[in-house]
Amino acid sequence: MVDYSTLPQNKILCVDMKSFYASCSAVMEGLDPLNCYIAIVGDKQRQGSIVLAASPRLKKEFGIKTGSRLFEIPKDPRIRLVEPKMATYLRVSTELIRVFNRYVPKEAIHVYSVDESFIKVDGTLHLWGDARTIAAKIKKDIEREFQLPCAIGIGPNMLMAKLCLDLEAKNENIAEWTYEDVEAKLWKVSPLRKMWGIGRRLEKTLNGMGIFTVGQLARYDLAKLEKKFGIMGNQLYYHAWGVDLSDLGAPLLEGQISFGKSQILLRDYKNEEEIKHVILEMCEEVARRARAHRKAGRTVSLGIGYSQDEFGGGFHRSRTIRQPTNVTMDLYRVSIELFHEHYNGKTVRQISLSLGNMVDDCELQLDLFDTGAAKRRELGYVVDSVRRRFGAASLLRAVSYTAGGTARHRASLVGGHKM
Repeated sequence: MVDYSTLPQNKILCVDMKSFYASCSAVMEGLDPLNCYIAIVGDKQRQGSIVLAASPRLKKEFGIKTGSRLFEIPKDPRIRLVEPKMATYLRVSTELIRVFNRYVPKEAIHVYSVDESFIKVDGTLHLWGDARTIAAKIKKDIEREFQLPCAIGIGPNMLMAKLCLDLEAKNENIAEWTYEDVEAKLWKVSPLRKMWGIGRRLEKTLNGMGIFTVGQLARYDLAKLEKKFGIMGNQLYYHAWGVDLSDLGAPLLEGQISFGKSQILLRDYKNEEEIKHVILEMCEEVARRARAHRKAGRTVSLGIGYSQDEFGGGFHRSRTIRQPTNVTMDLYRVSIELFHEHYNGKTVRQISLSLGNMVDDCELQLDLFDTGAAKRRELGYVVDSVRRRFGAASLLRAVSYTAGGTARHRASLVGGHKM
């Protein structure tokens, strides 16, 4: 059993903008976000283009959702197809933060994503009323000034606020959970993937252990979970009890920091050399992100997704190396090893790459047989500084100028999409 009286009793709001991209575009088109049929499509000229967002009504009545393809959208005159305007979405997101700042100081706001934020309102309850009242005021301000719908979950910590949002507030608009609600509302959740932090792969493993509900996870033997999953098992157990001791702004899953990139290619890639060119570009980006946080990692993961024309499929494999790194060519060497070991020659349409098992990049273990390691490490930081000053496309590898390269095109995008 968990003694909730010893845990923090904060008032944290988790604000989610409903179908944010679709809602913003609907307002720009003069439509009602909740009652129109609008889909945000990466490129209207490509039938295989991905749906980035869909309005609530389009999701409900036509089953079109994020990740659907353009060719899956029915030829219905009510449906409006719109290409993304990422720069505009980011500007609106920034203005929404200004709304939050009316009620709490900036230090009490954590922007989780472009359409989701956490707000700690403990210190302003005497000014604006209880947490529900503040949530209602924020929701009203957003609807009046931006005509955008939102949902708000309230909880005693970040995890509970997020779970309340996902499992109740998205239907009720505003909802609040306390520790007393854990057994009645959280423990009955099934399938497990509805619980924040549990994906399909982890759900399958837990199901194999006889765990099908969050309540069963909460009652499972903690020692066995830790033996199976390490620190992740400890977090899964306590999250099932609604316990989260992380500070505002800290990752909800401490210790699980990694840097990755996933890319759905604009066309099918059949040439092995072209596939390697894209992998190299992605290694460059992942290494840059790690260096930006002064981190280095030991576990490199490569995922390859095959074209639907060849009935999909693919593989996802990882390899842990001895020395932590954030050097592009180190990542590329390991990635190509994984690629050669598992690639079966099929047409590739999606590539993902990540660097995990992170440590602070503050020291370098010397190797008598590799005297150039320090120079390669520093070169990465120098290249990053040039790109920050002159733009992402100011320094590119030669492969980016080949037919298979994607970095030049992606440098003109915002968030991977048109501005």
